[in-house]
Parts: sequence; structure tokens; C-alpha cells
Amino acid sequence: MTDYEPFDPAVVPAADPRLPAASLLPFHAERERLFNELHTRPFPVLEQGARISQLALLHGGCGADAEFRHIEALCARHAILPPAPGASCCYQNFGGFELRWERHTEFSTYTFIHRVEGPAPFARTALSLLPPEWLAQLPGEVISGLHIEIHAMPTPAPTADALRPHFEGQRLISSWVIDKKARLWTAYRIHDDGLGRVLVLNRELNPCQLGRLVRRLLELETYRMMVLLAFPMARAIAPSIAEMDRRLATINEQINAIRGLDDERRLLGELSGLAARIEHLRSDTNFRFSAARAYYELVLARLEELREQEEPGLQTFNEFLPRRLTPAFRTCEAVAGRLDDLSKRIDRASELLRTRVELTLEAQNQDLLQSMNQRSQMQLQLQQAVEGLSVVAISYYLVGLVKYMAGSLHEMGVLAHPELVVGLAVPVCVFAVWRGVQRLRRGLHMP
Repeated sequence: MTDYEPFDPAVVPAADPRLPAASLLPFHAERERLFNELHTRPFPVLEQGARISQLALLHGGCGADAEFRHIEALCARHAILPPAPGASCCYQNFGGFELRWERHTEFSTYTFIHRVEGPAPFARTALSLLPPEWLAQLPGEVISGLHIEIHAMPTPAPTADALRPHFEGQRLISSWVIDKKARLWTAYRIHDDGLGRVLVLNRELNPCQLGRLVRRLLELETYRMMVLLAFPMARAIAPSIAEMDRRLATINEQINAIRGLDDERRLLGELSGLAARIEHLRSDTNFRFSAARAYYELVLARLEELREQEEPGLQTFNEFLPRRLTPAFRTCEAVAGRLDDLSKRIDRASELLRTRVELTLEAQNQDLLQSMNQRSQMQLQLQQAVEGLSVVAISYYLVGLVKYMAGSLHEMGVLAHPELVVGLAVPVCVFAVWRGVQRLRRGLHMP
């Protein structure tokens, strides 16, 4: 447990009664920023007659500095204060239109809002108010673009045939949303200007509700495209995964036909190569597939928030989008799952081969140890034989010395029977040499 110092009134200065008590609290350094995160990127407040155009651009290596400079150029053109350096969002009114810029992890959104009554839907968009050269030099690559227009619900309500010309004759998707307080119309097609279109016919929604509805529709369009970014990658690597799967099956069949250590090492090398390829693919695709999973959950959440009610004879957003989007997402999930499964199977096969290699090496080591043991026994026997011969040879030389000494003493008249002395010296010399060799051996074995 943490020890706290006892409270000492003499150390702590008296609080100013004019200051609030909260000013004395030890707040976390990041508390204010984290608290205000709830209020960043607010939804726009929109009224009927609003025309909204949004472009979502992938960064594609473009840093935030490039976006700041581009927005600063537009602000300088209209004498508007630019965004603060390091900001992740900017909301500015340029008089004829409003710009809402938000930078996300992978993409940035440029939302332009223009309020005008009268013209037919999509006859004029908010992008028409922007300098063409400024639009052409937007940093990044456009991944999604959408026009949304808000009009009052006419009486009687228009039919699909009446609205189809505003969508270039495409088949329409429509539904009531938020307890039938508004109705949405779209074709989910790319029109002649390269962007999609959504028409909101408002019946009872107030400006704040319209702003939240439009934000959901814009996020729905952007997130569904971000989900689909993983689909081409999944289709591109699927053949490689299938080929590696077949190669792994072949290796598993060859494991049962292994004849020696060379075959085991060869197969283990092939498995290591497959594992390296799998890990390379996983490192290249893991972020994209994980991001697709997160974006897919956001798409489902935004569809749920629409609270759609079906109009007879027409598809709703909740019917159209998941039916088209889910198969692509499931393909990405299946490819990611196959990568993980193939990696696990390769690990199991590698572990099996390593076990076989270890068992083979252990068997070879046992054979080697047994051979070394036999050699040691042979060396011991040879050493004992050499020791025996050494005892005999040294004893022979000692007896020879005794014989010379006895012969000399006999010539001097000191010794009468030299042969008897030599004969008695033989066992004594043999025992003395043998005893010396034994002591020498014990001395060599001492630590």
C-alpha cells in the first residue's frame, strides 16, 4: 500500500474563499483535452434548402502540412483566418458557403455547405462555388464524394418516377427515417460529376436533427468505401494463399515419407520459407483488414441510427447496403482467417518436424555416446595392458641392475652366491614397480 504523508495545516496555505474549491484540485494534465474530445467535430446545424457536398480524400503520403497550406490558400483568397497549426479540424464560413475540414487517421473530409432555395435538386451544388483550380489541387486521392440536398416535403409526396430524373434515370432507393419525420432518396450510383447523390425531403425534423441526419449519411458513404478498400487486396492475395495451402498439404504428405535427417532439414527449410511468406502477407494486410472490420461496425451503427421505415415497393438503405457490402467484407474476413489458419498450421507442421529432427539427433547422440563408451573401454583395457607391460619392463631393468651389482660384489669376494640374490630380487622388484604404478595412478585421479 502507498504511504501518504499526514496532513499538516501549517504546510498548506489557506484557501482564498473567493476561489472555487475545484481550482485547488490536482487535475490530470490531459483531463481538459480528453473532456473536450466529446465536443470536437460537432454536427452542422442545417435548414431546408441546404446543399451539402463532401469529398473524402485518402492521405496517400500527403502530410497535414500540405492540407494546411491548401486550406490557407482558400482562406487567403476570401480573406478568412486560416486554421490553427496542428489542428485536426476546421470550420469556417466563407460567406457564400461553409467549409468543414476534418482530418482522420487515413483520410480527410472536406464538407461544403451552401444554402439556397429554389433550384431543382442537384441543379447546382456547393462545389460550384469553389475555384476549379483549388479543387483540382486537393492533396490526396478522392475515395468518396457525395451531394446531399435538403428540401421540404411537398404535398402530395413525390413518387419515384417524379424524382428519377434528378438521379439521371437510375433505379432509386428510398425509406422513411426517424419516425417518418423525413424521407431519403438515392440511387447509390456515381453520376456524371463523379459523385453520388442523396435527397432529403424533410417533414418535421428541426435544424439540429437535420444536421445529425446528414452527418450520418456522409459518414455512411465514407465508411462503406473505406470498408471496400480491403476487398481488392483480399482478392489479390487469395491465389497466393491457395497456392501456399496446397504446398503445405504436399509437405505434410512428405513428412510421412521422410527417410533421414536430410529430408527433415529440407522440409523444415521449405516450411520456414512458407512461414516467412505468410508473415510478410500478414504484415502487409493486417492493418487494412483490421481497419475494414472497424469501418464495417461503424457502417452498421450508422444504419441502425437512421431508424428506417420501409416504403412499399422500394429498397431501404438497410436492405441495400449490407446485401452488397457484407459479402465483400466477409471475403476480407475469410482471407484474413485463412492467413491466420495457414500460419498456425505451418507452425504445427514446423514443430512436428523440429521434434522429429530432435529425436533423430538424440538417437545419433546416443549412438555416438555408446561408440565413445566402447572406445573408452578399449582405451582402458589397452592402458591396463600397457601398465602390465610397463611393470614387466621396468622390473626386468631393475633385476638387471641387481644382477650387475651382485656380480660385482661376487668378484670383490663380498657375496658368495650372486644368483641367489638375483633370484630373490625378482619378486621384490616386480612388487615395488607394481606398487609404484598404483600410487601414480591414484595420484593422477586426485582433483
